[in-house]
Amino acid sequence: MNRFKIVLLLLAFSFFSFTSIHKYYISVTQVEYVKDKKAVQIISRVFIDDLEKALRYNYDENITLDEKNDTEAINAYLEKYINTNLKVSINKQPATLQFVGKEYDGDIVRFYVEVVDIQNVKSLEVSNEMLFAVCPDQQNIVKTKINSKQKSFILTTKNTSALLNFN
Repeated sequence: MNRFKIVLLLLAFSFFSFTSIHKYYISVTQVEYVKDKKAVQIISRVFIDDLEKALRYNYDENITLDEKNDTEAINAYLEKYINTNLKVSINKQPATLQFVGKEYDGDIVRFYVEVVDIQNVKSLEVSNEMLFAVCPDQQNIVKTKINSKQKSFILTTKNTSALLNFN
């Protein structure tokens, strides 16, 4: 019986050694212009472990993203990271992103950002380099809803920004 287990274990090991394990590195960012609030609202969903890795790489090796261990320092690091890696221009003018907050949902963290006092949106440029430094295969999907028009694009390390016109 032991011999059977050893043979089975060796077969399983050799089978799994020829298969590749691939993790997907994806974030999703939604950008929506809310006309009655005169604001562009941005929601990003990122895997907690990937964001934690980026924050550790850039700021503090001891950061742990966890609802139970949430501190003002983590929010400050996250806000700084967002402002460094997520750039938005509206009507060819750089926008100031206001960090609204974040929430955890399983293995995802959602963070909320807003650009206020926007009368209209004729063009939108988004540059999203989040996680590129720690995950070279990262893909940042951006979905927009501007003036009742929906558009999407994928940003990668080779293509970090996109410009959309809504005329």
